[in-house]
Amino acid sequence: MSVRRIRAYGGQVGLLAVLGLVAALLVTAVPRLANGYADRSLHADVARLPHLVRDVSIAVEQRPDRPQHEEGVLAAAGEGDLDRLLGSLPQPLPALVDRRWYAAVLDEQTLTATGDAPPMDGGATKKIGLRAQTGVQEAAVLTAGRWPRSAAGGPAEVAVSTAVAEILSLRPGSRLRFTGASAAMRASVRVVGVFDPRDAEDPFWDDLMLGLNPVVPVVDGEPYLAMAVTDWAGIDNVVAGSGVPVSYEWRYRLDERRLDTTTLAGVVDAVSQTRRTEWLPGSRVYTSLDVSLVRFTEQLRAVQALLAIAQTGLVASLLGLILLAARLMVQRRRDELALLRARGASLAAIGWRTGVEAVLVQPVAVLLGWLIATRVPGRSAGTPWPVLLLAVLTTVVVPVLAVLSQRRVGSAAGRVDLVRQRPSVRRLTVEASVVVLAGLGVVLLRRRGLDPADGVDAYLSSVPVLVAVAAALVAIRLLPWPLRLVGRFAGRARGAPLFLGVARAGRSAPVALGPLAVLIVAVSTGVFGGVVTTTVAAARDRAATLTVPGDAWLTGWAFSPDAADELTRVPGVAAVARVSVESNRRLLSEPGPQATPLGQARVLVVDAPAFAEVVARSGVDVEVPAVLRSAARGDGPVPAVVSPRLAAELGDTAVADVQSRLYEFRVAAVADTFPGVGLGVDRFVVLPWQALPEYELTPIIPNRYLLAGDDIDEARLLEVADATQRRRQSAVLGTEVTRTQLPATLETWRAHREGLERTGANEVLTLTFTAGAGGSAALAVLAVGFAVVADASGRGRMLSRLRTMGLSAAHGRRLLVYELVPLVVVAALTGAAVGVALPRLLGPTLGLSQFAPGVPMRDHLDPLVVGGVLGLVVLGLLTGLLVENLVNRRMRLGEALRLGEGNA
Repeated sequence: MSVRRIRAYGGQVGLLAVLGLVAALLVTAVPRLANGYADRSLHADVARLPHLVRDVSIAVEQRPDRPQHEEGVLAAAGEGDLDRLLGSLPQPLPALVDRRWYAAVLDEQTLTATGDAPPMDGGATKKIGLRAQTGVQEAAVLTAGRWPRSAAGGPAEVAVSTAVAEILSLRPGSRLRFTGASAAMRASVRVVGVFDPRDAEDPFWDDLMLGLNPVVPVVDGEPYLAMAVTDWAGIDNVVAGSGVPVSYEWRYRLDERRLDTTTLAGVVDAVSQTRRTEWLPGSRVYTSLDVSLVRFTEQLRAVQALLAIAQTGLVASLLGLILLAARLMVQRRRDELALLRARGASLAAIGWRTGVEAVLVQPVAVLLGWLIATRVPGRSAGTPWPVLLLAVLTTVVVPVLAVLSQRRVGSAAGRVDLVRQRPSVRRLTVEASVVVLAGLGVVLLRRRGLDPADGVDAYLSSVPVLVAVAAALVAIRLLPWPLRLVGRFAGRARGAPLFLGVARAGRSAPVALGPLAVLIVAVSTGVFGGVVTTTVAAARDRAATLTVPGDAWLTGWAFSPDAADELTRVPGVAAVARVSVESNRRLLSEPGPQATPLGQARVLVVDAPAFAEVVARSGVDVEVPAVLRSAARGDGPVPAVVSPRLAAELGDTAVADVQSRLYEFRVAAVADTFPGVGLGVDRFVVLPWQALPEYELTPIIPNRYLLAGDDIDEARLLEVADATQRRRQSAVLGTEVTRTQLPATLETWRAHREGLERTGANEVLTLTFTAGAGGSAALAVLAVGFAVVADASGRGRMLSRLRTMGLSAAHGRRLLVYELVPLVVVAALTGAAVGVALPRLLGPTLGLSQFAPGVPMRDHLDPLVVGGVLGLVVLGLLTGLLVENLVNRRMRLGEALRLGEGNA
């Protein structure tokens, strides 16, 4: 019998089952996807970190007068501590370590190398460091000679890379002298091998970059900087001969693939504990992994809070639809249940009868939704208690509503709409309580915030839904009043459809409270997600513009002063502006010897007129201050733009160190940011290049160019840029340079903007609002369909009567539109207003600043969001017409009139 009844009401049963399946899919699949995206974002973020940040390095510095190891080789003694220190690291770090190295290091700044052959016997100073490290022979391949095998007390044997050998004219057999702090203390060194790295990107070479890419002087007075590798005995021999201090380092590299978001708190605590521990006397720990993980955690918590809000809105909308579907099923079976009651069936029998039918379908549908969701890639969110709760809820909702509908047995149905126009005190109390709870929740949420780390607070997570429901209650209670006024004017118009539609809209508003509340919640969830998305996108646009204030940044070590002309001739380049950016430059109170140091700052020198032209051609939303554009060379201090923090410390004038020359400036303008300075810099000075004094022998050398242009030939541009860099180095060294010290790089505005989307937990953020927008649109359309079905029988009887008086089918559809337009438009506008207001109401609770650090968040409403709401209204009306047509065909309006006469 139960199976037969299920088949008889297959449409309603199937609708409820599908809603239960979708709800189970939502509460299971979205967290799994979010966990998977969060883990993937974590792995990508950690992989991008420089080794000094992500690796845990323990270093200790020892003087050469320390007693040597009993075997006579001091440097080799630390290799045995590599495994011991690893085992002593706080949990869970030992299991996360993938690779580890031990090294003994002599810093390049402490050793000066000389030799008998050019260029070692003259020219710029040669600073060459030495490093003995485990794994060198496995990470490199010899191209000449052999690996070092130093004898205790003899000359140290070293190997150099091909790049070092070419620049310093070294080869196997070359002899060098390493001088330390005192010219009297020297160590003999012999080059015995030349090597190339097997993989220059291998993390092994992170501390040996000077060994692969030595630094060539760009400015007169600068030294060569290089690194050579040796063995343990070679380190000891150079320490004994030169008297320089040696550092011992134990470096542990964590495998980012072994991390996941559930272990972040433990890893952060372990790294923090590692930094506080003194592993050896005088040792120091180098890592900032905990800081980076905390930053990621804060961003992830902000995303999880947003996800909780969006998911709560979607789940609330689905639960509302499930309740409406269950109520529709009970309404369709009202005559059957009334007949059972008339024959003596108890309320318990009614509940049992409908409950057995639900048990056969709903748990299976929810279980199927859960099984489908478990196939979604990602990590499980834990115990599936929401799915169990959904299975129970969707199973008991029909029996409960059936029992409630049959508490009173009557022979005729009353006017439901008129009854609900006069709400009871109990109903008004419930509605007022919802409004109060929504207001109180907003206050608590602004004060406490929504931190998923402490567990999801069901009340605070549902505050946006409560606000939307409260707005729905207020809107539905106020809607009949303006509709009555419109109805008076509609009564004077020609034709009945407008008057009847407006009149029914006023009477059916309370009847359609459930569908319209669901519609408002769904629309508010979608608009809220759209506003947050566009707000974050606008902030990221601003961040990208402040970092790359044109179409592209060209960055290098040092370009020749005349490089602009050659760069302009590259295909696609429309305009260029020379720029010099230097960090940690000295600021002085005056140019004389009695000057008072004023700290350090980032100094940006821009060719202001050209800079402004590039910005204008690029179409970016930044402005170059007029005080810089109009500045010209004169006798007094040049005008400058400084940061607020620096302006508070400086007087009217000061002096900036630009490439080792002092330039006096006056504070002409104060700005929080300046395009090209970078984000988060609170001490900066911007000087106009065209107003600075020119020195023939020591001109200001650009290290960046701001470019404007479309479809720039990047390969050709980098080729020209590197040629100008080599020309500049050749001029400094007095000899032709064939190798670029630091190859130029090009960063476009678009690439930088796309890079902001790939950092942190942005994939989770995208998932949140994609699910929110798509799910909200679908649920809003379903809500309109339920609004039509809610009073389909009453509307069918009315249309049947009007048909007998000559109403055409077209006028019948127009009447439905007149009835739906006020309800759908008011619901859509109310939901949109709530969605727009929520970011302002919740304020810093959302933590949006985590997604564009260094840029203030300003609420931004994209016209596409407004267009989406309008499109949703049109789609809702079309859905209503479609549902009405299907219902009318199924009900057969003539039969609806005859069957409904007794209840008229």
